[in-house]
Amino acid sequence: FFLTKRYNMKFATVPLLFFALPVAESFTLNQGSPVPTSFSASPVDKTAAAMDAQIGQQVQKQGAPPPPVASAPARAASLQAKAPEVTVQGGSLKTWAFSSPSVERVMVNLKTEGRPLDADVELWAGPDNTPHKIRVYVENGATRPFNAVMETPRGPNTIAVRNIGQLEFPMGAQVEAISAAEPLGSGASAEPMSAPVVVQGGALRTFPFDPSVDSVQILLTTDGRPLNARIELLQGPNNNKQVIELYTEDGLDRPFYAILETPGSGNVIRIVNTATVEFPLTCSAGAYKLGQKNSVEEMQPVISGFGSEGRGGGDRDVFRYGGGPN
Repeated sequence: FFLTKRYNMKFATVPLLFFALPVAESFTLNQGSPVPTSFSASPVDKTAAAMDAQIGQQVQKQGAPPPPVASAPARAASLQAKAPEVTVQGGSLKTWAFSSPSVERVMVNLKTEGRPLDADVELWAGPDNTPHKIRVYVENGATRPFNAVMETPRGPNTIAVRNIGQLEFPMGAQVEAISAAEPLGSGASAEPMSAPVVVQGGALRTFPFDPSVDSVQILLTTDGRPLNARIELLQGPNNNKQVIELYTEDGLDRPFYAILETPGSGNVIRIVNTATVEFPLTCSAGAYKLGQKNSVEEMQPVISGFGSEGRGGGDRDVFRYGGGPN
């Protein structure tokens, strides 16, 4: 009677309050238990069931777990750098220092506007200590940018990028720290990597790829010994589109992982162990990204950076425009 006079309520709604309170307590103690939707066909019971359902929905919303968030290694597997791009002029040097010991993996991305790319990438770990060296040459830095991952355990570490080309060949560099929670090569890719293949000192292995493969991932490791290797991207007989020469003092602690762009057709990856027979290495390769090439024109090789899609400046047919010999 007091509730009806104080809050201007009807007698029919007063019992509903005493009925809803135990129901809310039962949801709090045992979330997820089903709530009966109806007990009888009376209007009062239908109203009570509606209130119970509303209370149950609110409790379930409050107790629901948060939506899953993509892990950092999955986001970093694509090797798309988000760090600001720094222009490195020909003959100059840029460094990126990582003083935090928690940085255990660094991604390096080098590219140009269509001109050749010639650079040295080094990992400095203390004074006069360079445990990882990379020399990279790319015929066209826009069509085939350089993407690699360097392990940086036990910091602090510094990444040094030197443009050893002429002044007319500047390049853009992006270096940033990524998560090291997952093993290299375990991220999202079009196909799993091939089974590890042992390459003895002085030997080589080749991996041909279909025209539908747009990029390839490569992983080189050892059993703890030094790693000396040369990676070549061929498109035609002895036609090097990209060459990587690398050294690592410990191929188990600091393996080498890279993604090579393979536009066009006839792409072959050649891995050469430049060390002696006492230093074998283990290599794995696989398709990282697949594309759709439906026409014969799209499958033609990209020569000197000019292909069917006009990358690097478009098609340049000198005979079509009268620029060839008479």
